[in-house]
Amino acid sequence: MNAQVRQVDGWVLRQQTPDSPGLHTLILMLHGWTGDENSMWIFANRLPKNTFLVSPRGLFATVLGGYGWQPNLDRSWPDIDDFRPAMEAIWNLLKPQNFPTAELRQIHIVGFSQGAALGYSLALAFPQRVGIISGLSGFAPGGLEQIVSSRPLEGKACFMAHGTQDQLVSVARARQARQAFLDAGAQVTYCEDDVGHKLSVSCFRGLEKFFAKLA
Repeated sequence: MNAQVRQVDGWVLRQQTPDSPGLHTLILMLHGWTGDENSMWIFANRLPKNTFLVSPRGLFATVLGGYGWQPNLDRSWPDIDDFRPAMEAIWNLLKPQNFPTAELRQIHIVGFSQGAALGYSLALAFPQRVGIISGLSGFAPGGLEQIVSSRPLEGKACFMAHGTQDQLVSVARARQARQAFLDAGAQVTYCEDDVGHKLSVSCFRGLEKFFAKLA
């Protein structure tokens, strides 16, 4: 496998391509607020080896440096509609001509913090295009009530992890996200540990075990 940074259709992204022939499962890795295309690579070695990893840089520069997935808002927490431009742009990026050896009919997602919120939005708004999803130190965007009530994630597998000492995204928000996904029909594996805005060792192991089903 080889990892490289590419520019594609105006995006900057980092990708890792399996060496073996044929189409490969694609895992979309979505960084958090102020991150970039390299931020998610700490999770790469926990994911199945024979998968196509893509980590794009967020579309919007943030006031603190780095990038995010929504314009800077006057309010603290975004609604799902705030992620619509990013969702549309991501689907426009994930085309066969850009990733000819990736299976794009259904992708899998790992998102951190704001990237988790975007991943949750993609799964709920486009359930037919998302397989399994993992949200790390994340939160559910607002405006999900009507979507969740139709149970669009019936039977889909989801992994969530959060730290009880997280000062940026409270553990209460993670628990709300878990409940929203349960209400939407997902099968949620939830890992909670005594850390801050990061993954604990045990939740890293849980993430690896969760994605081993793709291997």
